[in-house]
Amino acid sequence: MLDDRLLLGPGPSNPYPEATEALTRPVLGHLDPAYLALVGEISDRLRAVFRTANELTLPVSGTGSSGMEACLASLLEPGDTIVVGVNGYFGERLVQVAMRLGAEIVRVEAPWGTPLDPGDLLAAQRAHPHAVLLAVVAAETSVGVRNDVAALGTELASTDTLLLVDAVTALGGTPLEVDAWGVDACYSASQKCLGAPPGLAPVTFGERAVARMRARSTPVSSFYLDMGLLQQYYQASPPVYHHTASSVLAASLHAGLGRLLDEGLEATWVRHERVGKALQNGLTDLGFGMVADEKARLPQLTATTLPSGKEEAPLRRRLLDGYGIEVGGGLGEFAGKAWRIGLMGHNATDRSVATVLGAIRDVLG
Repeated sequence: MLDDRLLLGPGPSNPYPEATEALTRPVLGHLDPAYLALVGEISDRLRAVFRTANELTLPVSGTGSSGMEACLASLLEPGDTIVVGVNGYFGERLVQVAMRLGAEIVRVEAPWGTPLDPGDLLAAQRAHPHAVLLAVVAAETSVGVRNDVAALGTELASTDTLLLVDAVTALGGTPLEVDAWGVDACYSASQKCLGAPPGLAPVTFGERAVARMRARSTPVSSFYLDMGLLQQYYQASPPVYHHTASSVLAASLHAGLGRLLDEGLEATWVRHERVGKALQNGLTDLGFGMVADEKARLPQLTATTLPSGKEEAPLRRRLLDGYGIEVGGGLGEFAGKAWRIGLMGHNATDRSVATVLGAIRDVLG
């Protein structure tokens, strides 16, 4: 049996103890009134974390990628146009999923490691006013970059283009205001800053997104990820059977969200900011470089280049085998050139910073 790992990669992170304990609770049936009531409480807690009053807010079965695909499949029809901001791996994944759904893609790019320019995104929408969606990753996990989402929603509110935000790494770690920023649809994941294990993808749809979904002329391409069917399952009375959802994963997410909200959302943001800066300062002192400029750098996910002459994969394996610490390698153009170190949820602590910096110092020799 493996020893415990300290999961300081891009996700998953170690869950809060309360979330781990919840995994041992009795399994409930997927139509058990107690389970459906639990999901209702999760939806209430997710509204608090998303900062929204959206009725259609619920945990989708699957990881963050299922949340992405649920949003895109439910809102796009074949031939629709979508504007996508691409400055990393997960912006590119938005493109790939939308292409598979038959959408026409308008790419707005920035070099990996730099933030997207909101002006460029809005200019692309003005050039394609028929676009159904403008999609952007709030926290681009592949390069540790924060994209400016707040600048987009107000401008799009008077158009027919909906704002879709990937908050897989952002939610719970950095400020995100779904209603105040005019975000029409947003998705996240349970295993990062929310402090639960992987397996659930929180999703929220505003009124414009719900109206768009209901006005479709074609069926949603995915039965499993059809947000309309999921709403009938979780929020209709009586519920309409859809799939066999996991009550233990739901209990764990419920507990993780409870821990987060007990601390306070703003306090959680401050904690992530503080420990992220401490890690980045410590890495700089050890000769590491930062992929992102300071103003655009995420606190909860640091993308860092190794000191000159150091090979990343062998050192990363030594951290895992010798210290039980997992950090992530680079993706895309940073594969083999960078590490991604996460301080998310339960792991966003001074102790995690001291532990990983001490281990890195040792393996550097």
